[in-house]
Amino acid sequence: MNGRSREVRRGAVITVAVVLALTAVAAAAGHPQQSQRSSAQPPWILFTARSPGHGVEQIFRVKQSGAGRKQLTRGTYPSAAPAFSPDGKRIAFARLGAGIFTMNLDGTGVRRLTSNDRDSFPAWSPDGKQIAFVRPLASGWRIFVMSASGSGERQLRQAPPSGRPSWTSRGLVIPTEGDLARIDPRSGRVQKLYGAPIDASVGMDATAVSPDLSTLTFVGARQPDRGDKECGDGLPCPRFALYIHDLRKHTEPRILVRDAGPASFSSDGKSLAFVAGHRVVLWRLANGASSAVKIGNLFPTTSSPPVWQPS
Repeated sequence: MNGRSREVRRGAVITVAVVLALTAVAAAAGHPQQSQRSSAQPPWILFTARSPGHGVEQIFRVKQSGAGRKQLTRGTYPSAAPAFSPDGKRIAFARLGAGIFTMNLDGTGVRRLTSNDRDSFPAWSPDGKQIAFVRPLASGWRIFVMSASGSGERQLRQAPPSGRPSWTSRGLVIPTEGDLARIDPRSGRVQKLYGAPIDASVGMDATAVSPDLSTLTFVGARQPDRGDKECGDGLPCPRFALYIHDLRKHTEPRILVRDAGPASFSSDGKSLAFVAGHRVVLWRLANGASSAVKIGNLFPTTSSPPVWQPS
């Protein structure tokens, strides 16, 4: 073999080696991405329910598929109004008769933040450093803010009477006197009224707003069913529905689902979770497609809505 032939052959071997090396590097670089996608888990859903034979509602978690169901709270006091921290790692909740608490995703690390036995509806600030909640005073239900550790508790004195708060990246909003208000999280001063037609009799603690503050849901009264005489003396029973309202338009709210409890929005604002027909329902807003989460023999309650873990 002459020198020219040896040089050509050696160049071919080097080329093949480089190609193989690049292929291996590409495969190695691609592998973690595939692993990351395959290991991605759907978010947890938190909901309140009663176990068969037990009258006290507690907080449970479950995947959308029904996998991983677990009871997170226990005891003689009812637990409700769960709320995920923005990073999805901690849960704030209300324990009737005890106050506001936080815990880990598996129910461990329980920490008491307030001592008023009627504090309720905690809502995390977008940076996870503060929690807003409501407390009954002589002047009505008022909104308070504290650090995520429970320190620095203070009333937002300029805020009007408040229902269940929602704290999004676009502001802290509260239902108040049949409307929705965005308030200053330092003083409570009203910054904007939305003209939202919330049912003031039943909707104050059953509202939710989308992350971009474009859409509102609330529970309100509806017309009784035709021929309904279930309440005796020829009278129909009060009936309710989950309403949805576009905050950007001056239109009437419409019924989304009859006889449903309060809802919560997914972190992308595209889906709702609520209880209807003794089921935890996930509802796609774009097309109305819905599915029920498998929760076994539990009886879901409507004192507070199911909530999504931030994705």
